[in-house]
Amino acid sequence: MALSAIDYFLLSAFIILSIFIGIRFRATKSSSLSAFFLGGRNIPWYIAGMSMVATTFSADTPLAVSELVGQNGISKNWLWWSFLIGGMLTTFFFAHYWRRSNILTEVEFIDIRYSGKPARFLRGFKAIYLGMFMNSMVIAWVNLAFATLLSVFFDLSEIQTWLIVGLAMVVAVIYSSLSGLLGIAINDAVQFIIAMIGAIALAWLVLSSPDVGGISSLQKELPSDYFHFLPSVSSDMDLAKTLTLTLGAFLAYVGVQWWASWYPGMEPGGGGYVAQRMMSVPTERDAMKSSLFFQIAHYAVRPWPWILVGLAAIYLYDPDFALKSSYHLDLLAQFRANGGSFEDFANEYGHLFNSSELKSVEYYFDYRKGYVFAMRDYLPNGVRGLVLAAFFAAYMSTISTQLNMGASFLVNDLYLPFLKKKDKNSNAIVISRIATFLILTTGLITTTMINSITGVWEFVLEAGAGLGLVLILRWYWWRVNAYAEIAAMLAPFIGYSIGQYVLNPYMGESFISEKGSFFFTVVFTTISWISVVYLTNPEPKEKLRSFIIRARPEGFWGKVYKENGITAPAGQFFYQVASWLSAIFMTYGVLFLVGKIILSEWTYAAILSAVVAISALSLGYFMSKLSYDQGE
Repeated sequence: MALSAIDYFLLSAFIILSIFIGIRFRATKSSSLSAFFLGGRNIPWYIAGMSMVATTFSADTPLAVSELVGQNGISKNWLWWSFLIGGMLTTFFFAHYWRRSNILTEVEFIDIRYSGKPARFLRGFKAIYLGMFMNSMVIAWVNLAFATLLSVFFDLSEIQTWLIVGLAMVVAVIYSSLSGLLGIAINDAVQFIIAMIGAIALAWLVLSSPDVGGISSLQKELPSDYFHFLPSVSSDMDLAKTLTLTLGAFLAYVGVQWWASWYPGMEPGGGGYVAQRMMSVPTERDAMKSSLFFQIAHYAVRPWPWILVGLAAIYLYDPDFALKSSYHLDLLAQFRANGGSFEDFANEYGHLFNSSELKSVEYYFDYRKGYVFAMRDYLPNGVRGLVLAAFFAAYMSTISTQLNMGASFLVNDLYLPFLKKKDKNSNAIVISRIATFLILTTGLITTTMINSITGVWEFVLEAGAGLGLVLILRWYWWRVNAYAEIAAMLAPFIGYSIGQYVLNPYMGESFISEKGSFFFTVVFTTISWISVVYLTNPEPKEKLRSFIIRARPEGFWGKVYKENGITAPAGQFFYQVASWLSAIFMTYGVLFLVGKIILSEWTYAAILSAVVAISALSLGYFMSKLSYDQGE
């Protein structure tokens, strides 16, 4: 689809603005690593919060939400809505610790918490694992999603598609390597606003089109199950289109996943770019406020434009609604039973369908494309350029963050401690820029090696199952040591392998649908690292003493405080728990309230308004009782 002159103008203006911000806030060779990677620890909390939200709003996110809605309706979003519980845990239990520790990266935490060769190994390993391996996978799936959007939207050849992806990456590299985190965060704030305007514009245009006729018309045409906010829980194994979850899957999402699984941006206890932003603000209370802003915007506000387009795409493109010929539906049903890809179906039966019908069949094989089809079919000139600029913004906010954060790990936690022996601060900014280009290269290489975004997501979740608990307890239990964290990182890969290649084939479909492999990995990992805790010695007393002086942790540290003659900090556990629960109720309340208003269900909206008001008042009261330092 060709762009108009106004589309090209808007897209070019956005790219120029992004580069201008990078130049405006560029770092010099004399700048410190703290200035380059943490913005001098002086980024306003609301900018840091918007930067977190923008980073999670990548090119793949709207497509992924549309895919979830197409598969199982609104309720399928509990796959990621459940992470709010852990996100709010970070806000009230860990945000102030990250800022108080005064470290440059999350990996540097290992140096202040553990000691000896195990700590040295763990720090170097995590620098490479997070900085190169995990960052490359994130960059790869974001690249793949962006390429999918471009190829479908513009009907581009593969070469043309990847040339544009390469151009977008170059722009992201230019401003992220020029400015460091400050320029990235400001760019993120701008990009988030543009991305949300584009998403809302698309949802409005699709829903108000004559083909859809508004949300009320959509409610009449689609089965009511698609509009349920909570999933039905069933023991039935045939769940293809019943819009239910098995009990095991629901418990995995809501009861276990948020605290047990490690996932980029959703780490239990904070980590990654979330920890980086919390460490970049002036005070501990600012760290808490930035995280709270992120959780509310990420879970309660941002998803609805994507969900609405996903619902409209079902009606517009799903074969069950779009195909009128029973013969065509029967033909597709027979092919569904035998498996295969869209390409296989198109090659064998494509001549029996017109282009519109074939698009519906393609939608069935890849629900993500419904979002892109809606863009292609319902965006007028000008708005098309705005929405495409929004996707460029979403894409570059994620890429720039991954590049900057990955470089911080490689420079601060690998190059300086292990490779640079003298004059450690000289040329650090130059080395940081070199590391940025190195991560860019490995990300591009990894992109050529994957063909499934959801496959990578599932692997990352499974390979981090059980790691979350040790990341939480290392702040609260003095007995956790470096060996335990090493075990917790390695055990999930063993558990995942056993689950996938031994238990799944042996236990059958019931075990798979009930998330048996996931639960096995969580239990296997938890038993492994706790066993290691009691089979190895604790950290030396000198290291524990230095940590309590620096971080002033609460929890199970009384023995250490007493041995060192240090008064333990006054406990705030009650107010932290009360704030945590109030924030969860308030955010879920806002999420459902916005949905009920959109669906014109006013009785539920009134009840939810009361829930939100009470929760917000409670949150404000309990937060006022939390006494965090106002500076370093």
